[in-house]
Amino acid sequence: MFELHPQLVQDTVPLGQFKLSLVLLHKDANYPWCVLVPKRSGIREIHHLSVVDQQQLIRESSHLSEVMTSLFAPTTMNIAALGNIVQQLHVHHVARYDGDAAWPASVWGVKAPVEYESGALAHRVERLQDSLVGEGFEAQTMVDDSNSSPGFTP
Repeated sequence: MFELHPQLVQDTVPLGQFKLSLVLLHKDANYPWCVLVPKRSGIREIHHLSVVDQQQLIRESSHLSEVMTSLFAPTTMNIAALGNIVQQLHVHHVARYDGDAAWPASVWGVKAPVEYESGALAHRVERLQDSLVGEGFEAQTMVDDSNSSPGFTP
């Protein structure tokens, strides 16, 4: 049975889900940063997914990247599946700007995470959810309880 890794629960806010993947917003306000997590148990690497799931993940990743590019107009999109700390397969999508807090280095370990200001998190969630429609995206209602984990039951 699929369960979201506790570190991802702690570090993110649920946006919704595609056919294959949960869509999460990272709580670090330094960067527009989303994470896709395929809803498959015991999967650590993209090549561990079936061919059909690999193709679906690419479609979902491309759609998310297009939406983030449209909303945030970044210099570039950083997309990565690292798994060094959280071994559950998850794919980071980070909108990067020339001169952002970590530019040109990676976002990990360069600058301490910054919490969203009051109202800014809800605004970002709403903008992303409204823009992600299509590709089978289903929005998740934002719960104002930091101790709750995303349920993702349609």
